[in-house]
Amino acid sequence: MTVVLDGETLTPEDVAAVARGDKRVEIADDARERVRTSRKRVEDVIESDEAVYGINTGFGELVDERIPPEKREQLQVNLLRSHAAGAGRELAREEVRAMLVARINSLVTGYSGIRERVVDHLLELCNEGVHPVVYARGSLGASGDLAPLAHLSLVLIGEGEADLDAADSDTPRRISGERALEEIGLEPLTLEPKEGLALINGTQLTTGLAALAVVDAERLVTAADTAGALTTETTLGTTATSEPAIHEVRPHTGQQASAANVRALTAGSEVVEAHRNCDRVQDAYSLRCLPQVHGAVRDAISHLRAAVEVELNSATDNPLVFAADRVDDRASGTDRAAVLSGGNFHGTPLALRLEYVRLALADLAAISERRIDRLLNPNLQEPHLPPFLAADSGLESGYMIAQYTAAAQCTDIRSLGPTSTDTVPVSGGQEDHVSMSAHSALNVRHALESARWVVAAELVCATEAADYLDDAFESDEALSLGAGTAAARELVREVVPPLAATGDRPVRPDIEAVVALLEDGIVTAALEEDGAISIQ
Repeated sequence: MTVVLDGETLTPEDVAAVARGDKRVEIADDARERVRTSRKRVEDVIESDEAVYGINTGFGELVDERIPPEKREQLQVNLLRSHAAGAGRELAREEVRAMLVARINSLVTGYSGIRERVVDHLLELCNEGVHPVVYARGSLGASGDLAPLAHLSLVLIGEGEADLDAADSDTPRRISGERALEEIGLEPLTLEPKEGLALINGTQLTTGLAALAVVDAERLVTAADTAGALTTETTLGTTATSEPAIHEVRPHTGQQASAANVRALTAGSEVVEAHRNCDRVQDAYSLRCLPQVHGAVRDAISHLRAAVEVELNSATDNPLVFAADRVDDRASGTDRAAVLSGGNFHGTPLALRLEYVRLALADLAAISERRIDRLLNPNLQEPHLPPFLAADSGLESGYMIAQYTAAAQCTDIRSLGPTSTDTVPVSGGQEDHVSMSAHSALNVRHALESARWVVAAELVCATEAADYLDDAFESDEALSLGAGTAAARELVREVVPPLAATGDRPVRPDIEAVVALLEDGIVTAALEEDGAISIQ
């Protein structure tokens, strides 16, 4: 199967399918026609010799410098070379692929003025497993993600480095950009006017990472619903707090979705029924307010998704190329070019929403950590649970330190801090307000890793606690969990053996195994495949 890029319909799920699932990409015919039309307009401008930014002028503060015709191709090459100033870690394979597919889709909207051949070179990199070496730091999120996109684009002209997927190995080969093109049967591009600038001017590092973050965050909040529902059962909490009547009178979309998930996960639970009429009047907030907190996280992610879906299908470089009658009704239907400088490269529409999601993930991790404490803490536990879930407490510490590390992960997320307001003027003051959107996107990636660990730890602890439920009731037969929570427990048990059976052991492998399930979306997928529940 392929993902068809038309500049209009790319989704975060499509980006993830290409970045992680190696789906091939192709370009729709009408999108190709837009690319050709846009390039013809640029060529008309070149022939007119009027001063147009990005075609025959310098860049940034050097905008007033006119470039003679014989040096305009060199101008584009110099742009890629000089802007390849990235720092920090190398981007992961999936991050580079997310950038590639986002960059191609933006270019085929038909407002960048590049040749079809340039787009096809990018397409071949993606489809043939050539992944330019790109560095995570260097973008300010205004004038686009310049440094990362410059590293991405160097390979097109036979420079830089790339990792080439090997047919006979899981380990890619690190080779020069020139050799990478040769391996897949391509010649290095000779860039023509406007093309270098079009390649590096855009938000595609931010957008690609944000698209992956949307998919991951939606999976994680659903996994947190699952973990919270299982904790509610194993601590003998009530699910009455997820009753529809409560959420109909405060109808936030995310809140209603998380409440519905808790009801579905615990449907048919004999455990819930067995203590429905117990003396406890209310649960602690980490249980009682699960729909409200998880729901607010869902709404934050939804807010980011809306921006990402727009950004993936937008023209974000500068200048942009239009038919004259698109912007000037006096043009009487001619097909002259109107080349307009603007600021679509500015990453603030994504940066602010990414910050919102980072804060939301901090709260999701915080409430999950509080539920872990209720599972482990002998001062808060239900009587049927041994201290720290240790079968021989005192001699053994059980999962005591899992809560320590969960607390540390919560602080890790909080320590990331806001970046979207940390503007630093650059380019001689010409670019005097920047978004730092790439930093916001990288921070969300980091926050997801930490929050995922906390939710995985809760699932491990709640699964262990479920083994002690028989001690909570005077019954000859074991009481069943809900349809969804029972399925989740079985899924965890496939990768994590009971702690009571082995005694103390290193805790990290237990939680790592569940982290892997969450990363791949296996928890949600398994529940739905088994027909246990319908997850929202």
